[in-house]
This record gives sequence, C-alpha cells and structure tokens, in this order.
Amino acid sequence: MNYRKDKYGNDISILGFGCMRFPNKVGITDAKETEKEILCAIEHGVNYFDTAYIYPQSEVTLGEILERNNLRDRVYIATKLPHYLIKNKEKLDELFKEQLARLKTDRIDYYLMHMLTDCDTWERLCSLGIIEWIEEKKKAGSIGQIGFSYHGNSAEFIKLCDAFEWDFCQIQYNYLDEHSQAGRRGLQYANKKGLAVIIMEPLRGGRLVKNLPEKAQRLFSEYSKKGSPASWALRWLWDQPEVTSVLSGMNSMDMVLENIETASTTEQGSLSDKNKKLLSQVADALNEKIMVGCTGCAYCMPCPKNVDIPGTFAAYNRRHTESKFWGLVDYIICTGLRKNSTAASNCIDCGKCEKHCPQGIAIRKELKNAKKELESPLYKFVIKIVKLFKF
Repeated sequence: MNYRKDKYGNDISILGFGCMRFPNKVGITDAKETEKEILCAIEHGVNYFDTAYIYPQSEVTLGEILERNNLRDRVYIATKLPHYLIKNKEKLDELFKEQLARLKTDRIDYYLMHMLTDCDTWERLCSLGIIEWIEEKKKAGSIGQIGFSYHGNSAEFIKLCDAFEWDFCQIQYNYLDEHSQAGRRGLQYANKKGLAVIIMEPLRGGRLVKNLPEKAQRLFSEYSKKGSPASWALRWLWDQPEVTSVLSGMNSMDMVLENIETASTTEQGSLSDKNKKLLSQVADALNEKIMVGCTGCAYCMPCPKNVDIPGTFAAYNRRHTESKFWGLVDYIICTGLRKNSTAASNCIDCGKCEKHCPQGIAIRKELKNAKKELESPLYKFVIKIVKLFKF
C-alpha cells in the first residue's frame, strides 16, 4: 500500500474505504461479508475509513467490526456531522455522543461538516457556537482533525477553504468532473493552503465503470496498456500529488483486491500523456451519452411521493448509454416490481429533492424527461401484468 501525508504528517493510505455502500442483502447490510472485506483491506494496509451519521447502519457496523477484531488503533475513522439537523449547541453534543457510541470509540480522527455547500451554512453553525465546540473537542482529544465535505462550484469551495482553519476537506473529483464541482482548481487551492484532500465519487457512483457506452468500451479494449476502467480512474487520481486519499465504496471482495493492487502499484506522476489522452477521450464518449449527471448518492431521498429518483435516472441514462431495452428493464424493476409505485409520474413538483442534490441537478425537469421516454405504452402494459399476477 502507498501512503501520503496529511496536514500533520500522518501516513494516510492512498486508498480509503468508503462506508456508504456496504454489501447488502435486500437492503440490509451483509455484516459477515462486510467484515471480511474490511479485515482484508486493513491487512493490506488500508487505514482510512469514511462513514457518516446518515449512512444506514454504517457507523454501527464499522464500530462493531473494529471492536470485535481489536483493530481500532490500526485505523483512522472519519465520520460526519449532519449540520442540517443542528438547531443548538446541545444538539451538537447529543449527536456527537451518539456517533461515539455507534462507533464504539472515544475519538473521531477526522471529523467533517457533512455536505457543507456554502459560507452561509458555515456562518449559521458559527452562530450556534460550532468553533468553540470544535476547540473543546480537539482539546479533549475526542476530535483529531476537522474538515468538511463539499458539493458545489469551485468559487464557493475556495471561499469555504478560507472561512476557517480547516485541517482537511473532501470533494467529488474524477476524470469526468475535472473542471466541475470543486474541480482541479479547488483541489490545487486546498492543497496550497496545506489541507489534506480526500476524494469521493472517484468512479462517479459507478458511472465510470458500469454500462459504459460502446465507444468508451472500445477505447479501453483497444488501448495498448490493459487495465479495468476502475483502475484507470483511480490511477488518474493518484497521479496527482495534491490528492491525499481516494475513497472507494467497495462492496465485493473482488473490488477490494483489485483496488488494493492498483493502490500498491501506482505512484504520483506515473501517468503518461498518452494515458491521459485515453481518459480524456473516454470522458468525451461518456458525455456524449449521459443524460443526467446523477451519481446515485440518494441525498435527494426519500421523496414525499415515493419516486425512486436515483433509480429513474440510472434507467434513463442506461437507455441512452446502452440500449432502450435495458433502460426499460431497469425502470420496470426499480419502479414497477414494488407494491407501491415509485415511478417518475408520481412527482408533484414539490422541489424538496432539489434542495438536497449535491450535483445541482434540475431533478423535476429531468424526471419529466425520463417519464416521457420511459413510461411508454409497453411500460404501462407490463406494469398492469405485474400488478395482476404479483400483487
């Protein structure tokens, strides 16, 4: 495993374990499989584990695994404060104590303001006493380093970097988002200020791996140097010295082992101009076909009218990147094979989802577009048959 230094000289594995998408069975975390994968990762040198208060079962699962195997002191835990639930300083303490209990620890090594989107949000927290609270926790040793995770444009990101003496930050960054979100400009600015930079969504929620358009698949298959789409995406990130660690939401042992292999054999500056040109061409091919830049993070959920927003957009994108048939199949599965419909046609234009979307997607507009293409007469016929025989 290769390592890079944080702001205070600690060695952080360049591969971090993202704990939002643990293996699951029917929506319930598969604890045994998750434990195998986490133990394997630690055995091979992964020492940075990222979770959050709102990730279902995540903090509890991680805490139990680390305690049961006596591994707490071999890893760094990063988790996040759901600032949108904070109304006063008392709530800060209440939630933090709950997180310590879930994680079965007395300290959080890297603590983030979750999805801090602008300076106004940070100023609201400051008015509630967050700075004094952070200083108290750091002095007591219950928080090691303080940071924030961010979705938004580079200009606002830079303002946030300057708003406080942060230790680190977490941004969405990949070869498709090189100049969107915080982007390369934000990455380099944070690094210049001495912040460790943790990367999330390196594969764009799987978009840079699954169901790639035919042109992108051909570019990879015909390239002289072989490698999986995932390994190329990670190598692109680790080539850049400003990147401290890259989070991967690993949910299979094959994924864990492949990423460990890539992390152990990739050095910064190792990507040639030819390699970079390949990924630029793949990005162009992806942008030709993708209809909605949804990463499947599900921050827009739950919908008051039960619309499966990420599922709808995944099907809509698959319709355009792969085939109309498989797009329809996905849409039927995610909206019709359920007792209560989760179709886009349920949308009432309330806009609640758009307030929480890290990508700034015009969700209501795109749901209408998806509905127009996906809810065809064939779809409606299949749904009637499903309801008749299944329910």
